[in-house]
Amino acid sequence: MLKELISITSFASVSALGSTSEEIWKNYLNDQHFLTLKEFERFKAWVAQLTKEDKHAIEEVQNSDNKYKNLDPSVLYTLFVARKAMEQTDWKASDNFGINIGSSRGATSLFEKYHKEFLKTGKSSTLSSPTTTLGNISSWIAHDLQTNGPEISHSITCSTGLHSLLNGVAWLQSGMSEKFMVGASEASLTDFTIAQMQALKVYSKEKSGYPCKAFDMNKPKNTMVLGEATSVFCLEKGAKENALAFIEGIGYATEVLKHNTSVSTDAECFQKSMKMALGTISTDEIDAIVMHAPGTIKGDQSEINAIQKVFCNKTPFLTTNKWKLGHTFGASGLLSLELAVLMLQHQQVIEVPFAQPQKRPKKLSKILVNAVGFGGNAVSVLLTK
Repeated sequence: MLKELISITSFASVSALGSTSEEIWKNYLNDQHFLTLKEFERFKAWVAQLTKEDKHAIEEVQNSDNKYKNLDPSVLYTLFVARKAMEQTDWKASDNFGINIGSSRGATSLFEKYHKEFLKTGKSSTLSSPTTTLGNISSWIAHDLQTNGPEISHSITCSTGLHSLLNGVAWLQSGMSEKFMVGASEASLTDFTIAQMQALKVYSKEKSGYPCKAFDMNKPKNTMVLGEATSVFCLEKGAKENALAFIEGIGYATEVLKHNTSVSTDAECFQKSMKMALGTISTDEIDAIVMHAPGTIKGDQSEINAIQKVFCNKTPFLTTNKWKLGHTFGASGLLSLELAVLMLQHQQVIEVPFAQPQKRPKKLSKILVNAVGFGGNAVSVLLTK
């Protein structure tokens, strides 16, 4: 439990579902997935891509400043989204708000491009280093928004986005900052990245129907699908009148590794992070959980096992969004947080169409959001109206 509520006063994202809250919520309300087959150099694979309209808008951002023309898509996506989030607040550059934007993979496209050039010519391009360092995401956002606040970047695999939120909350609670922009960006739909996921034997090979069967406990094989996305949230200390939702609790845990890529059978890290986020709040008060659920057999089941251990026989309504917009690595936790905020605002849960039917809660007051990454680093965030 936090000493003081943290207000979410603005958020914005871009993903396969679009880039406005209205459009995103509309796309959540149908049973359609937004995954498409993409042709790579040596194979085809399911992915969740940004819309043509959003890519065009991001190109306009790229052309808005000559210095932006050589930036990686992970940075450009964040510039696009951060501007949107900023427009919805009363923040000013002179507020010197903090920025923490993370990424699991970073400048994937540029790194692969420059590495190919090096293998071919034996030389590296002048901008190869500054445009592929992870810290350049937050640095460019600070430049674009003209804030002098602290700028932080990090990579904590698939829980990167929620770790950004943890860090923002820590700065606010310490009194070292009054406002903090947190986020995560992933633009990794490249041949090499998809091949890496396929090598782990977790990638979807479905031919029809729903390519990603996240939260389907009866799936006979792994069905993870990778997506690209960026999400940003504006946080302020205390209960603000213009808050869209409040962060009431945070939890985190890392379990001892038994394997490089998987968590334990009962996801001990999730059990610890959820209990920490709940604090003294009764499990009966939780109306829904937005799960990490990557669409893998072991990943989905271990999280379910952890939830059952913590909530015993009173499991809240469970949902996930990866069947619809793919697994966006570092950005995934914040897209789950966005779904939770939208459900609180609209007082409506989003069901997974192929999952076992569940009893819908009569109201939505408190929602728990989970994320975990390679290495068993789990984060849980408790949201309230």
